Amino acid sequence: MNRRLFNESLLASLNLPAGEREELLARAHTEGAAFAKTLVSRGLLSPEALRGAYESLCGFSPFRGEGSEVRPVPAETLPLTFLRARLLVPVSLDDGTLVVAMADPLDAEAREAVAKATGRRVVVLAGTEEEVREAIEKMYGESGSSMERLVEQVGEEGEEIRTEGDKVEHLIGVASEAPIIRLVNFIIARAIERGASDIHLEPYEKTLRVRYRIDGLLGDVDSPPKRLQTAILSRVKIMSRLNIAESRLPQDGRIKLRISGKEIDFRVSTVPTLYGESVVIRILDQASVPLNLGTLGFSDKALPAFREMVTTPHGMVLVTGPTGSGKTTTLYGALQEIRTSERKVITIEDPVEYQIPGVNQIQVKPQIGLTFASGLRSIVRQDPDVILVGEIRDRETAEIAIHSALTGHMVLSTLHTNDAAGAIARLLEMGVEEYLLPSSLTGVLAQRLVRTICKACSVPREISQAFREEIYREAGFVAEGDIRVGRGCEACGGTGFRGRMGIFEILPVTDKIRELILGRADAGAIRASAVDGGMVLLRADGWEKVRRGMTTIEEVVRVTRE
Repeated sequence: MNRRLFNESLLASLNLPAGEREELLARAHTEGAAFAKTLVSRGLLSPEALRGAYESLCGFSPFRGEGSEVRPVPAETLPLTFLRARLLVPVSLDDGTLVVAMADPLDAEAREAVAKATGRRVVVLAGTEEEVREAIEKMYGESGSSMERLVEQVGEEGEEIRTEGDKVEHLIGVASEAPIIRLVNFIIARAIERGASDIHLEPYEKTLRVRYRIDGLLGDVDSPPKRLQTAILSRVKIMSRLNIAESRLPQDGRIKLRISGKEIDFRVSTVPTLYGESVVIRILDQASVPLNLGTLGFSDKALPAFREMVTTPHGMVLVTGPTGSGKTTTLYGALQEIRTSERKVITIEDPVEYQIPGVNQIQVKPQIGLTFASGLRSIVRQDPDVILVGEIRDRETAEIAIHSALTGHMVLSTLHTNDAAGAIARLLEMGVEEYLLPSSLTGVLAQRLVRTICKACSVPREISQAFREEIYREAGFVAEGDIRVGRGCEACGGTGFRGRMGIFEILPVTDKIRELILGRADAGAIRASAVDGGMVLLRADGWEKVRRGMTTIEEVVRVTRE
């Protein structure tokens, strides 16, 4: 059965509304090999059902991982990168016939490459992606580089080590054993290799769950057994210089490691939960942070407007958005634009995640009285030209920041609001006098982060008329231009996305906006006036990036949904 007929047959087996079926049929004809993965990612088809479809529609025998008889086959002629990229694994060799399990048995190109490289007749079994990946790592993964191999090296413990009653020396001894050290290093190194921003170690009743946050979304990865929980968490606490005997209170620490020739900082946070300490490791890789405004995703119109705002000699510029929307990165990019040898730049942050050469950075420490407000009050006496306040959280901080802007300083800061107009309303709600804002506030930038389509597997996306009409009804967006989608490949881990970029909404404080602020207008009136003056809303900026083939419709809807 050829690919097109298989995709059509697969779609016909699903009970779907007519509109959705039409849209998926168009995708079936354009996406080719990626279509089956689309159905699985949408939840319309389970991986096991897809394997069953290859069996019933194409006649491939199934490969069920644990349930299949597997005998390791010499694979010197098949590079590990090839096995991982094409998701295939040799499982047996009998009388010159090589049996391989494939997540995509219809990949004729990969099948022919195996036959040519090995000089053998190839028989294909159909497996799920997860089963094939696990088999690859189990049988052909590099020595010491798979979770299963490392767990085997730790040995079989009769029962889980428990903190209660154990001496600190015993915990240190267990956490300092070579296999545990290798296992923790593997979890960290694999996260960096996959481009993760955070590692989550979450204890539950019967499992220790490991998840990576990649491009803003959490995803499960192979996890070690529950019996190793205390040893692994104790190792992380030793590395971050935390109190290994304290498991009842939250703790924070830092790690510095040299990986692949570069130094990387990690911020570690632990909190006690019902079944043990939950640990989150934030990866602070300076090399992965774009500190150039030109690389953040600003449009040709928005970038000059924002640069004009941040290069004024005095005033206050606010960046707004939810946690994890890239506000700090944008502010660091702004500092790169304006820091010179003639200017003194001081920041007060919580925490200081990245060190910027030539900038005086202060870490907030509330436990000793060093808050944003108290620190900012002292900063003003340090004769700064530019002040970056990590976040305005209360009236006191807001008023000091505004007075600093009024007295000739350039102040950059962040607020947690949904859009640019909401920042003005938020400051007024904090108790800031309305007559102070018009002369101190230069402008507001609201932003979100959307995942960008992987360039290695980006293909044009066909959109049915029914889907176009639905998009227009829901969002007022006409789906035209270079609309694209990622098929999924090794470079992007099969997701179709690689990296993130910002979508932005810039509100300069014009004379009209100043009048509305003095009249204590609500956010809706300020937003409407700004749009009349040419402000491009967040979602509209997202649609423009969709038209240019940089991200997808679904991504823009996900991050801008009210």
